[in-house]
Parts: sequence; C-alpha cells; structure tokens
Amino acid sequence: RTQRKQGLLGAGVQERLPRSTVAEIALGSAHLPGVRPILAIHKEPTNISLGVFPREVFTNVREREGANLGVRCSCAARAPALRRLPEERCRSGISTPQGKMLKSKTFLKKTRTGGVMKIVREHYLRDDIGCGAPGCAACGGAHEGPALEPEPLDPASSLCPRPHYLLPDTNVLLHQIDVLEDPAIRNVIVLQTVLQEVRNRSAPVYKRIRDVTSNQEKHFYTFTNEHHRETYVEQEQGENSNDRNDRAIRVAAKWYNEHLKKISAENQLQVIFITNDRKNKEKAIEEGIPAFTCEEYVKSLTANPELIDRLACLSEEGIILQGLKNLNRAIHEDIVAVELLPKNQWVAPSSVVLHDEGQNEDDVEKEEERERILKTAVNEKMLKPTGRVVGIIKRNWRPYCGMLSKSDIKESRRHLFTPADKRIPRIRIETRQASTLEGRRIIVSIDGWPRNSRYPNGHFVKNLGEVGDKETETEVLLLEHDVPHQPFSQAVLSFLPKMPWSITEQDMKNREDLRHLCVCSVDPPGCTDIDDALHCRELENGNLEVGVHIADVSHFIRPGNALDQESARRGTTVYLCEKRIDMVPELLSSNLCSLRSNVDRLAFSCIWEMNQNAEILKTRFTKSVINSKASLTYAEAQMRIDSSTMNDDITTSLRGLNKLAKILKKRRIEKGALTLSSPEVRFHIDSETHDPIDLQTKELRETNSMVEEFMLLANISVAKRIHEEFSEHALLRKHPAPPPSNYEILVKAAKSKNLEIKTDTAKSLADSLDRADSPTFPYLNTLLRILATRCMMQAVYFCSGMDNDFHHYGLASSIYTHFTSPIRRYADIIVHRLLAVAIGADCTYPELTDKHKLADLCKNLNFRHKMAQYAQRASVAFHTQLFFKSKGIVSEEAYILFVRKNAIVVLIPKYGLEGTVFFEEKDKPKPRLTYDDEVPTLKIEDTVFHIFDKVKVKIMLDSSNLQHQKIRMSLVEPQIPGISMPNDTSSMDNNEPDRKKKKFEK
Repeated sequence: RTQRKQGLLGAGVQERLPRSTVAEIALGSAHLPGVRPILAIHKEPTNISLGVFPREVFTNVREREGANLGVRCSCAARAPALRRLPEERCRSGISTPQGKMLKSKTFLKKTRTGGVMKIVREHYLRDDIGCGAPGCAACGGAHEGPALEPEPLDPASSLCPRPHYLLPDTNVLLHQIDVLEDPAIRNVIVLQTVLQEVRNRSAPVYKRIRDVTSNQEKHFYTFTNEHHRETYVEQEQGENSNDRNDRAIRVAAKWYNEHLKKISAENQLQVIFITNDRKNKEKAIEEGIPAFTCEEYVKSLTANPELIDRLACLSEEGIILQGLKNLNRAIHEDIVAVELLPKNQWVAPSSVVLHDEGQNEDDVEKEEERERILKTAVNEKMLKPTGRVVGIIKRNWRPYCGMLSKSDIKESRRHLFTPADKRIPRIRIETRQASTLEGRRIIVSIDGWPRNSRYPNGHFVKNLGEVGDKETETEVLLLEHDVPHQPFSQAVLSFLPKMPWSITEQDMKNREDLRHLCVCSVDPPGCTDIDDALHCRELENGNLEVGVHIADVSHFIRPGNALDQESARRGTTVYLCEKRIDMVPELLSSNLCSLRSNVDRLAFSCIWEMNQNAEILKTRFTKSVINSKASLTYAEAQMRIDSSTMNDDITTSLRGLNKLAKILKKRRIEKGALTLSSPEVRFHIDSETHDPIDLQTKELRETNSMVEEFMLLANISVAKRIHEEFSEHALLRKHPAPPPSNYEILVKAAKSKNLEIKTDTAKSLADSLDRADSPTFPYLNTLLRILATRCMMQAVYFCSGMDNDFHHYGLASSIYTHFTSPIRRYADIIVHRLLAVAIGADCTYPELTDKHKLADLCKNLNFRHKMAQYAQRASVAFHTQLFFKSKGIVSEEAYILFVRKNAIVVLIPKYGLEGTVFFEEKDKPKPRLTYDDEVPTLKIEDTVFHIFDKVKVKIMLDSSNLQHQKIRMSLVEPQIPGISMPNDTSSMDNNEPDRKKKKFEK
C-alpha cells in the first residue's frame, strides 16, 4: 500500500492471501535495467499488489505449502510492452502472456530471521518480445525504450560494407567496454545471456553497460533471448554452462539475421557477431553467421583510426618476469605491481633446460650466465608480454627450510642460507653456530630486504636435523608444503567419544538397520581408514539392489566444535610413502569410523534399484548401521571374482557389482568421459631398516575400476540431490575444460606418429585417444594418455551459489561432488551434512547455508588438496632417491616424453620414473644440436630424437648437491660418439665428489 501511494507500483490486481503464507514473486528479467524483483513475505492476512514493469516475465508465484496462490495479473496502461493477459490461470498460480512453462527450479533460501524458505521458479517463453528494429512488421513494435536505428549509420567498415548491427559476446563486453562506450560505436544488440554473465562477473562493467543502454543516442538494445520462444536453448547433457551460453549467443545471432530479412530484402541488414573466442568464431562462421574479433572489426573502421588505441591488450599467459633485476626484490607469492615493458624488450618462454649445479658464494656470474642463455634462446614468433616489478603491494613471507652455506672467511658470523624451495632467493643471516649448523636442515625467517643488498636479511629459527635423515626430510617436506601435522590438541581430543563405545538407541534414530546385508569393503593392502563398503543383491522382481555405504563421520564431528574446526583447517589426509598425516584423530580414522569387518558401524548409505542393464530405477539415501562381512584387498576381491569354486554371498555380490560396473564404465566413456593415465609407484619397505628395497608401478585390476565406478555414481547421485535441495549452498566439485593452448604438445606428439588428436570436446579427445593405437608400438596409447593428463586443469571445490559452471570435464558429468571419503576429506563431511538435512536425518546450522563462508571454506580445501598432492610427490621423489642410493647404477629402457633445445625428458615405465637427459655438460665439448619446435625434434650430431622414441638410459643418484640430491640420467642407446655412456656401470662412482667430502672433513 505504501508503494502504491508513492507511485512505485502500477495498476495491478489484488488477492487475499491466507495466514502464514510465504510467497515469492520473481521476475525472470530481473537483471535488466529498470526491473526489480519483489519478495513478499506475509504472516498475516493481507493484500498483495503485483506491479507491472517494462519487458517483464513473471516466473513464479508459489505458496510455501505448495498450493496455488490464485494471483491473477492484469495489464497496466503504463506498460505497453505487456499485452493483456488471458483470464485463465496456469498451475503455478499466475497467467502468462502466450507463455509455455519449460521447467521449474526449486531451492531453499535463508531468511533474515534464520528460517528457511522454499522457493519454486518456473521458466516461461514468449513470442511477443521485440527485436528492437523499428519498422519490423513481425514484431509489431513490441519493443520499448531505446531502440536500434532503422538504417544504421555506423562508420564505414572495410569488412562489413552493408548496413549492420553489432552483437558482442560476454568477453567483448567485459574487456572492450572502452571501445563500446566510444560515440562512434552505435546500434549494438546486448543479449540477456551476455548481460547476466557480465553482471555475475563484474559489477562496475555491468553499471557502465546499463548507462550505455539507457543513452538514446547510442541505440543499444537489450534483447531478452532467454525468454524468446525461438532463441532459448536448453543445456545439453555433457555441455558446461559456458558452452551452452556461447551456443545461445550464436543461436540469437543467427535468428536475428534470418528475422531481419523480413523487414526489407533491399536493406540487406546484417547482424555481425563480435567475439574474441577463436573456437566460438569458427563455429559461428560454420553456421553462416558473419563473425569477427573485436580487433578485426575496429581496425576495419578506416574513418575512426583512434578507436584502435582504446582496444584492450589481452594476454592469457600473463606477464613474464625474467631476471633478478626485473624481479626487483620480489619473492615468490608476493603480491606485486608490474610495469609492462616495451615490445622490443619482450622475451619468449625458453626451451632450454638449465642444469641444477647448486648455489655457492660465487653464483653471481652463474646467475647472469643463466639469464643470458635464456635471452639468447628466444623464438621471435613466441614473444610474450614481459614486465618488471615496480612495487610490492603485500609481502607473503613465511619461515623457510634449507641449509646453511658457511662463509669461507674464518670467524665470520655472516653466512648465506640456501632455501629448499629453489624459487626463494638465498638469505643472509648472522649466527655463531655455523659449525654446528653446517650439513643440517634449519629454518630461517626473512626480516627485510635492503634496496642496496643482493640478498634479503633474516635470522635463524630452528635446527631440524641431519640432511638425508628420513625423519628430518619428512619434516622438511611437510613444512615446505604447509601441511598441518602437529599432534591433535587436548581441546580437539576432548570431543571424541568415550571408550568403550557402542551404538545406542539415540544413535538409531532416523537410521536404518542394514546389518543383515552382505556388505564388504575393497581397498589397497594395509588400509586402516576404510571409508566405503558395497553390496549387491537380487530383488524378488528380478532387479538388483546396489548399495554404497560410507562412514558416517559427521555423526562424530559436530559443527563448530574444536574437532570440527581442526578437521576443516587440515582439509585432507596426507599420504606419504611411510606415513599418514590424518585429518581426524586415529580413534575415528582407524577405529570408530573405519568400516572394518565384523563390527557394527554407523554409515550413510546411497542405495539404488537397477535393472540388469545398470539403469537406475530408484535412488534413496539413508543413515544406516552396517556390519561389513569382509575387508578385502583389490587382489583378494579379484581372486574371488575369477575363482570357479567360490560361490558364497560375498563373491556373488562382488560378481554382480563387477558386471554392473563394466556397463556403467562403458556408458560413461560413450558420453565422453576421459580415461587418462598417470604412472603411480609402490615401494616395498624393509621391515627393519624401513628403507625402500623395491620400486614398482602399481598394478590396476578390474576391482579397482569396479569400486571407482560406484564411487563416481554415488558422488553424482548425491550432487544432484543436494543441489536440488540447496541450489545456492551445495558444495560441488568441477573440472574446467583446458584452454586449446594446453593441448599443443599432445597434438604435435601424435602428429609425429601420423596420428590425429581432436580436442574440441572431451568426447572427441576420448575418441581420438581410443583410436590412437599402433600394433607395432603397444605402449604408445599409454604414453599419449600420460601426456593428455599433463594437459588437464586442476579440479576444484566450489559453492553452487557462487558459480554457474558446474561441469566436470574429465568425467563428462554436468554435476559432481565428493561424498565417498569423509575420513580423509573435509569436503565430504560438509556434503554429508547437506544430504542429512535434505533427507530430514539432521538439522541445519547457519554456516551451512552461508554461501560466502562456504566459498571461503572451498578456497582452503582447494589449497590443502593441492599442497597434499605436492607433498606426496616430494615423498615419492625422496624415497626414489633412497632406493637408487642402495641400488647403485642401473640401465633401463625409457620413452621420450618431451624434446627440449638441449635435453630430452624421458619416462622409465618399469619404475614410473621421469627424468632429464642433458646433452651439454660443463667441461665437455658441446655437440652439434638442432632443435625443431614445430615437429618437435632434437638432432644431435646425426641422430634425430622424436617424442615417444625408445631409448636406453643409465640411472644414478647425484649427491653432489646435498640439499637437492637428484636422480641423474645419461644416454646409453642409441650410441652417439662423445655423448652416450658405456653400458658397463662398474667404472662409475655415484658417491659424493671428493671436493664435497673434503669440505665436510674440515
């Protein structure tokens, strides 16, 4: 009533609403200028007036209890764009202007008082939305507000001589707004899809676009393509939201060109699609749409050369900072201000691999020599934007692990500290303990970096232990990768259940008793933190019941307490070669939560009814109690499946699961899921010395794939359920599609073997990899899949309310999350809590429905997950060094993965080991090297090396640099005079050089 008095609402209709009604009147074009959504919450009987706004589409009015509100809309005289609505009411309770509902969307929304409101939105299409072109008989002047010119008088374009309108995509609006604001650019069609994306990504640009569209002289027209019957497109299966939006923009551009022909055939009006996306432009041209990049179009405007100066310079790779001078005392992870250098000072990423020879006092000349080598190895065609640091906005220093480089000056207290992380410069410290600290791992902190000093100044913090000692090196890699590994505090342990623990009647509330089912777990050998178990049984109707049962960790870890906070901080369990850093205390991880055999355990179950073709007929989720009948390894499960004599319930269940898993995997791959490869190694450890005595690549069996398929299926099913219930607050996981440039090395490598790899979509990549086979070279396909893995982006956690792209590229799934490993991943605990609320098994809490807090949590989880991966790789590298230290020098067959200007990078399948073979060595004659980046190949004297060529290499441990010991490889075959090493290893010594021995004997 107040709004009516103030003239804010037009003439509307009024309906009586019942008590305790919560209704939402959501406006489908609420992101358009001049449109405001109305949210009405009524707790007492009242009247509601529904205002009519320009170009409005009413998406839903729904009562909280689900009954029709019976709201009827009538047309306001001040809104001529809306025709009079028919009198009959649609089932959502609102009449539509010649509309057809496509879909309804249900989600929960938190109110200011902490309550939860269920909202239903329905999408309608119309055929009375104007195109914006005056004189269009088909539209009948349905548009209103600023419109396009009937005869565009845009500046003459050498590319588009005919009269035309412009239709830019999202990135052009975001990055070239300065060009679009220029008075010379008029008659632009801004699509609803584009405007909505801009609004989500940049509020300042969105405001500028709104200002431009409201300027009558600019003739910018906003077209509501998402609600037009002929331009709306639905997201296809396996298509991410970005690809869907790109397709929607192309569909609208094509429709415009067809539609404008109806105005006048003589006018020959065109709509020009402006995009900087190469693939989008190619697809548009294939579909017959005139398309140009923003730069191409602007440069074609010969009468307005000044517009070129307003073009934004875009670079996907960022800016290269090369050399100490250009770094200007900045340290890795600092936030800096960078000045772009003139083009004549730009450099290119080099294909030269530099030797790691350690760092000594006289390294000034060596560093300058390295910079010179990098600069001389420039490919003119590959020049990239290059800059220099002009300011440090924020320092991100931390304590650094490393070793002391003792000064040669006797009695000197000033020494250099060399960090373990090679990206960190050496640090000058003062200490009287130099003799004690030499040869030991220590921690140093930076205090400052004077402008006249080559090195930052710091101070000694802690002595960790002897270099090479396993405990010391493990401590270093945990500290360097920021892995929280301190013992759990008493405050955390106080929230653990008291022992002895048993399931109580209270625990059984909202929980099913599934202890009668033949459930079993299948895990790697030695696994004690068993997250998941499975069962499969035949039902009376001939269908199959399949269950995935996951440890109910969220029952023990309640929101907000010290145990929950510590688990959230740690984020994930970190698996090292001989050690496991638990996310939760051992009482939970290896006992109460672990689904061990023959004990009752609390679980969260996802149960499907499937037919014999693995098609899901029903899905249900329930908290449960299970009693696992067997804890099997992958090998034991495989033996049961293959055995002709075993037919017990566990074996029958496993065979049923394996049969269904094969069907599920086949179907998933047909949809475009990728099957990639990454060599994983397993160490056999001596029980007494705990040193690695053997190194093998992990063997994968059918049972590995069986478990994986049902874990994926459970994760996808849960993701759909929690997003259905919490569309704004679901914790999901996505895998972005790699940019085309990532695939260049893969495409070139395949081409060198006369194979074609298509990378347009995940499906085309998967099909290409399946076809890439060679009868004479069976390992080729594995190598291609290993290389394809290197091209991938990192998968990340995100909050559904903060992102609109849910697609998982590698799995070809439209939605995905993590549900199946709550003992070792905190993300799964949050997903369990969301699912428990969704099925009514638990209550919610404020942080669970706060998307900003959830987004911050996802940021930490992504960081912890990445650091855990790096720590695991560092642990494998350290144990590999220990293995070859005891093994001595060995010769093995290898395959070339990458070709560089002065080296080849090889993979040794037997050990899953990767290393670099250098062809230029200090104090040796330099061979004649010819590098071809296009193929790519490296010619050494008269021998040519291609990617995937088979070679033989000699492997040894290089201990010359104590801090950075590394595996060194030398070429044995093919034989190249002066380059290849003899196959006899007896004459070689892999011990420390005499100069190092003497240094530590002093």
